[in-house]
Formats: sequence, structure tokens, C-alpha cells
Amino acid sequence: MNKVHVRNMVLGVGMPKICVPIVGRNEEEIVLQAGKIKEAGPDLAEWRADWFEGVWEKNRLRKILKLLRRELDEMPLLVTFRTKQEGGEQEISVEDYEEFLGEVLSSGQADLVDVELFMGEELLTAVAEKAHEQGVKVVASSHDFEKTPPMREMTERLRRMEKAGADLLKLAVMPEDPGDVLTLFAVTWQMKERKEGQPVITMAMGGNGVVSRIAGEVFGSALTFGTVGKASAPGQVEAGELQRMLTLLHKNLL
Repeated sequence: MNKVHVRNMVLGVGMPKICVPIVGRNEEEIVLQAGKIKEAGPDLAEWRADWFEGVWEKNRLRKILKLLRRELDEMPLLVTFRTKQEGGEQEISVEDYEEFLGEVLSSGQADLVDVELFMGEELLTAVAEKAHEQGVKVVASSHDFEKTPPMREMTERLRRMEKAGADLLKLAVMPEDPGDVLTLFAVTWQMKERKEGQPVITMAMGGNGVVSRIAGEVFGSALTFGTVGKASAPGQVEAGELQRMLTLLHKNLL
């Protein structure tokens, strides 16, 4: 599996990196959360721009991106607009989605951007090309809050992301039972064992899936999401506890 370098962080080797979301509604909440995350010390932060009430105002968008870069300092920043159909806070057209990503890339403040697979592979390819020109990494993503798709379908989604030029391939699903979690682990392991291929980020959401947020190093997920305050998805674990569990597992794998 390939490695992805972002600032001083390397994804695809060793312990899964911990990402914590910023989900403030306004500038004050966002800056406050960013400061708390910086103090907590995860590996990277994700700004969920779909939570921001001023996301459609370009001057406010660029202001927030600058403030986040200042608050987080050298901590890598992932910028995400999660669409309503994939668990986000707001509806958005494909055109506005592409324009938003263009604004983020042109700001020069983000280290990674999230692009949803089902917004279109042509869009994913175009954004990846533009991002790579500016040294920004792309996380392609797909979320299913209703079920865990069959193994073949999950593998096919990840391969489509890779083919479109994404650096990191993210898949989040909802398990009905522990068997669904095992299916996701099998997909993750299969993708990890390829000699050439991009790192994957997989998780099963909800209570049944908590183990998937901890066992990434065993099965091959390069990143996991924790919380410092409000969660952005069901089943996320507090970042400090998550770090302790990941470290315990890592020590016993050596």
C-alpha cells in the first residue's frame, strides 16, 4: 500500500491517525473548537463546512479558512462539505459543490479536501487534478447510513475512487450486526494487501461499529475519527480515549 504524506504526517503506515471534526455554526464556535482541538493534539482536524451558516458567502468562507490555519498552526486541515444525502447538514447542487471546492483550493489554506464519490467521478477527477497541482491531497468518500453494502460493491466503490485519482479512499457504512463489521474488515484487509494502491479509511458507524474505529492498524484503515466535544457521525469516540486504545493495540502488535 502506498503512503500519503501531509505536512509532518504519514498516512498508510503504523497506527491509524486520529482526525477530529470542527462543527461550529459560526465564526466564534469554529475558532473555539479549533483551539480546543489544537490543545488536545490529534493528528489532524476536519472542518465540516456544511455546518457553517456563512458557507455561501465567499468572504466569510475565506476568513474562516485563514482563521483555521492560524489556530491549527502546523496541524493538517481537511476541509469537507458533507452533502445532505450523505449525512451532512445542507443540500447543495453539483455546481455549487464544485465551486466550493474550487474556493477552498484557491485559498491555499487546506491540506486535504473531501470529495464525495457520488457527486460524480468526472468531478472527482477534475478536483483531484486541480488539488494535486497545488499540493493538496484528496480524500474520496462514500457513506451509507442505512446499511452495509455487499463486499463486492464496497470494493468496487473504493476502486472507483482510486481510478479517479484520489489519494485516500474513505468508506463509512452502517452495520446491522457484527457480521457486517466483519465484511467491512475483509474489504479493508483486501485493499491493504495490494502491493500498489492508495490507503483506505473505513469505518462501521453506530454502536456495533465502534470496534472498526479502534482496529484499523490490524485490518488496514489508515485514519479514524474521534471527538473533542460534538461528534459529526454516530459511534465516534472521544479523542483521548481513542488514542489510548490505539496505542495499547499498537504496542501489543509489535
